[in-house]
Amino acid sequence: MHSSFPAGPPPVREPFHAPVAHLIRGGVVEGVHYGSVVILDGAGQVCFELGDAEAACYPRSALKPVQAVAMVRAGLPLDAELLSLAAASHSGEERHLAGTRRVLELAGLTEDDLRNIPDLPFDPVVRDTWVLEGRPPSRLAQNCSGKHAAMMYTAALNGWSLDDYLDPAHPLQRAIAETVEDLTGQRVAAVTVDGCGAPLFSVSLRGLAVAAARLTTAAPGTPEARVADAMRGHAEMASGSGRDVAALMRAVPGLLAKDGFEGVQVAALPDGRAVAVKIADGAARARVPVAAAALALAGVDASLLAEFAGEALLGGGRPVGEVRRAPALAPATVPACA
Repeated sequence: MHSSFPAGPPPVREPFHAPVAHLIRGGVVEGVHYGSVVILDGAGQVCFELGDAEAACYPRSALKPVQAVAMVRAGLPLDAELLSLAAASHSGEERHLAGTRRVLELAGLTEDDLRNIPDLPFDPVVRDTWVLEGRPPSRLAQNCSGKHAAMMYTAALNGWSLDDYLDPAHPLQRAIAETVEDLTGQRVAAVTVDGCGAPLFSVSLRGLAVAAARLTTAAPGTPEARVADAMRGHAEMASGSGRDVAALMRAVPGLLAKDGFEGVQVAALPDGRAVAVKIADGAARARVPVAAAALALAGVDASLLAEFAGEALLGGGRPVGEVRRAPALAPATVPACA
């Protein structure tokens, strides 16, 4: 454990977001995405902040690695691809469905025991195939099913009740909340329900970055290191074969990265440097180039990040512009945090 006395909760307020990404079409700024960015150096200190990294926010699925650490601390015996799946927002590929079934089998459970919401696969190609085949939404296909299966397995191993495992007062969720506070170093500001039905804990963007750094700098064999190693070693199980977060982990050696709905991204390097991003309007098209820009400012070789620098804007089927980081994130104007 990192601290028996976390700091107080982050303030609940309208965040003071700043411009973090521009939509450039034909040389004109057509649109602006606002958001916040924080970068930690290897000592865990804030070396760059744009916007508001101290306000309470919901990390959404970017908090899943921390939830997975809590489950490992509570006795979850998974490793490698199945532990990566426990921290996943998966695409609904067959590997993800098969892995979730395996976790449920280990717990002596079936898909019918899950309490997440039924959904179609997250990956658009896989989803279209499901629709063409007439397959209905299922709890197994929903992108959080690996986390839910791992939660039920953890509860079963501890002799905790299963029907109410999503109740914030359940022993499992209390253990997760304690781990969130331990790894972020701050009290939870608010608790609500995530899209999948699980409790969601509000912390600051800085707290999220601190937690990610604690995973990547943890001693080998600890729950934190086991989760980080599983996700880095099986990036496609933590996301999907065509997902940007998996590509980012493959591109940058040793990087742990996790995305979340509503434009959240966290990433940490083995030496403790970490970044966290929140796009105010939730746009994924801004999340990726802003996260790449933050990693470059953290000292990652820009050549490793080239494919993530911006999404092309099309006109008549051809590129006429791009979504790219705002000038405030330009390396020429910001001291690097390396």
